[in-house]
Amino acid sequence: MSNKLKGIIASNGVAIAKLFLFSKEELVIDKSNISDQDKDLHIKKVEDAISSYFNDLDYKEKNEQNEEVLNIVRAHKELLQDPYFVDTIKEKIQNENKNAELATNETVEQMVMVMSALEDEYLKERADDYKDIGFQVLCKIKNVVPKDLSKLDEECIIISKELTPSDTSNMDKEKVLGFATDLGGKTSHVSIIAQNLDIPALVGMQDVSSKIKGEEIAIIDGNQGILIVDPSEKEIEDYKSLIEKEKEEKQRLEKVKNLEAKTLDGKVCEVSANIGNIEDLKVAIEHGCDGVGLFRTEFLYMENDHFPTEEEQYEVYKEATQMLGEKPLVVRTLDIGGDKGLDYYDFPKEENPFLGYRAIRFCLDHQDIFKDQLRALLRASAYGNLKIMLPFVISTDEIKQTRLILEELKKDLDKEGIAYNKDIDLGIMVETSASIIMADKLIKYSDFFSIGTNDLTQYTLACDRGNENISDIYNNFNPAVIRSIKHVIDESHKAGKWTGMCGQFASDTKATKLLLGLGLDEFSGSASKLPKVKDIILNSNFKEEEKFALTILDLEYVKDVEESIEKHN
Repeated sequence: MSNKLKGIIASNGVAIAKLFLFSKEELVIDKSNISDQDKDLHIKKVEDAISSYFNDLDYKEKNEQNEEVLNIVRAHKELLQDPYFVDTIKEKIQNENKNAELATNETVEQMVMVMSALEDEYLKERADDYKDIGFQVLCKIKNVVPKDLSKLDEECIIISKELTPSDTSNMDKEKVLGFATDLGGKTSHVSIIAQNLDIPALVGMQDVSSKIKGEEIAIIDGNQGILIVDPSEKEIEDYKSLIEKEKEEKQRLEKVKNLEAKTLDGKVCEVSANIGNIEDLKVAIEHGCDGVGLFRTEFLYMENDHFPTEEEQYEVYKEATQMLGEKPLVVRTLDIGGDKGLDYYDFPKEENPFLGYRAIRFCLDHQDIFKDQLRALLRASAYGNLKIMLPFVISTDEIKQTRLILEELKKDLDKEGIAYNKDIDLGIMVETSASIIMADKLIKYSDFFSIGTNDLTQYTLACDRGNENISDIYNNFNPAVIRSIKHVIDESHKAGKWTGMCGQFASDTKATKLLLGLGLDEFSGSASKLPKVKDIILNSNFKEEEKFALTILDLEYVKDVEESIEKHN
């Protein structure tokens, strides 16, 4: 009899194969102290280990074709070169007489703890990178050759407690048909890799790695969120038929991805991508994006050892703008502070950092830093359709102040004879309760709105999305959230302006018809989801979806909303 195990859907799709149980070595850390005369020896051990792992990464970078894996390799190289990482290890050896293993392990644990405490899901998952780097360096110090997935005998579904960036970068991608892991979330590394490879993945399965022996035939269903171990012949036949249908669907979506997102009755929407760097943009363009609805610029700051200069930023913004041509590039200004720290700047310690000194508040307080970014954005706007977006806005004063700074910078650029788009758009993210309630006033000073549903949902429901005790409350389909979205869209339309959405909800294909009916003008989300979102819009009737949305707005319970949507879709 088959055994069905539930998991969190990380990547859609279906596959049938044998299970391959992958377990990693447990490294035992030597906790003994060393003598003063051994300090230099242990510092050299660390330096040699880091150098050896860096060389491994160098080799991978030169021989790897997959863009997502290349991103991981480059990120690991950057982290290895971070002076804070190396110096902290050396200080522990030098000042505390810790041996090389212990000093490295403690430093990694500290960094993992800091990253894991962040509210931002994307950044939180960077803790996996630090864990991975620590493990690889420790293996070098201890002369242990770690197990890897580079030589697989046959097609399989990988089962593991967790998979690190190194595990997936080394694996035989031709043989891996899916992943299922005990740990991880929707934004974890393994989820991103699975989406990039277009294979099914389930994460957060708690103890799947202890429930299977390996070698069992299994079905991984990334659409329903289940792993079927030892399926019946009928289940196998049914799923084989489903896999064939999915292949046909993928081929069909290939033809759809570059079409205009226009409903059957003529409403045109934009289907755009969220990106963090140029590599993300390349992937988005491959998936037929109509533009970029969110460029997270904080990574230019966080993956650096100094505030990036105007020139450094300009080159990145210019390249992204040129790559898109006439398509819009919506760039979010610096969203740093609070939960997103910098090694080179001391932010105040706050009881509620996510609600604290961050984003536009920090920028208006540090106008020298803000002006460098705005000048870079203005200069880059000469090369295409760049728009500026302010995060975490709660008042009209913040927009007015920014507009005054922009006007001042425009005058400077005019004097210097530097080209820019004189009519550049300035919009805001709507993600706070204040911005929802004040939408009618804020739109007077904004050229557009973009709804950040990750935070809007969190703040509207007073629900910390990282708190497991109340995770069931956090739901984009909550009637209060849907009403908030509708209100924001309506206020922008009254003013003759547009509203987009850059939260994860925008690429949730279950929500596409509802958001279309609510009047959303732009959907911006994960690159891999864009063709499907576009396809749904192409096969929808706006007037019908508008009527449907009105029925949803009248409901009181999440359960009723979800059931109505399921029936309608």
